[in-house]
Amino acid sequence: MDTNSYVEPVYLISAVAEILNIHPQTLRQYEREGLIKPSRTNGKIRLYSQKDIDHIKYVLTLTRDLGINLAGVDMILQLNNRIETLENEILKYKDKFKNINNMSVVPDTKALVIKKTSFDIVIIEEK
Repeated sequence: MDTNSYVEPVYLISAVAEILNIHPQTLRQYEREGLIKPSRTNGKIRLYSQKDIDHIKYVLTLTRDLGINLAGVDMILQLNNRIETLENEILKYKDKFKNINNMSVVPDTKALVIKKTSFDIVIIEEK
């Protein structure tokens, strides 16, 4: 799939509402609640990408299928973002760990300790 076409905002609110079989007011409410952030044209017309549509489908699954209210959905979305951030940090530290171990004079060194505020992050690579 072409990444640019996935994130390119091209769908009007009416098209998205029809695709997802929801009322346009639902999309407006999700935007007011901060659950979605469609792009805007200079004329302030909302435009949605395929990525936005997939995100809205996820929100609809949480609300319709799982019965989670919008405050709960907001919390889940925030936690998902936090998890993604932490996973990216772990990957960054794993790369640092590999670089340190490649340069290490002690061949069996397998730990990286990073000081962040009042706690340490310790990454241990197991064979």
